[in-house]
Amino acid sequence: MMATPPAPALPTVVLIRHGETAWSLSGQHTGRSDIPLTPHGEDMARKMAALLLPFRFSHVFTSPLQRARRTCVLAAEGRLAVTDPDLCEWDYGQYESLNTAQVRALDPQWNVFRDGSPGGESVAQVVARADHVIMQLRGMAGPIALFSHAQFGCVLAARWIGLAGSQGEHLSLDPASLSVLGARPGHPHIPAIARWNVVNAERLTQGQ
Repeated sequence: MMATPPAPALPTVVLIRHGETAWSLSGQHTGRSDIPLTPHGEDMARKMAALLLPFRFSHVFTSPLQRARRTCVLAAEGRLAVTDPDLCEWDYGQYESLNTAQVRALDPQWNVFRDGSPGGESVAQVVARADHVIMQLRGMAGPIALFSHAQFGCVLAARWIGLAGSQGEHLSLDPASLSVLGARPGHPHIPAIARWNVVNAERLTQGQ
């Protein structure tokens, strides 16, 4: 009997959240509203290019929403990217454009990672998108860049390491941040979060 070949090693996946928008600055929930980066957000994206220089990406994927696509253009410096609708942010439905205080005035116990959004996506629907992305990634050689969004990115990371999508509530992603999903050193088949929410030193010292 022939031995079963070993599973391929997990690829390195670099997850990038888009730069600042007017709504990320004001704390409004931004799902499918296709709003642009602010001028500062564009500058943040340009500065990310230095963080990406060490990676020779085999694939670059981006959410089709312009805040992610523009971040990709500025940070990846023209590297060819493929748009993937699975990388879109959570559809917040009736809570789109509201900040957390406004939503909790309507539903004091609301937690998107537990409850989803009325008129938008359920947790199960977002998890299904994340799982589909992961399934595709695990058939590729890395490193791979993903330009996406905050709360979807947190669900993706939770699912990468085998946690329930609701556990994404324990993670957070700043605008124009870089995170690395991969495998434990010396254990190429054990998924791990190698880096999380890395921002440039200037922003760290400014408390942004």
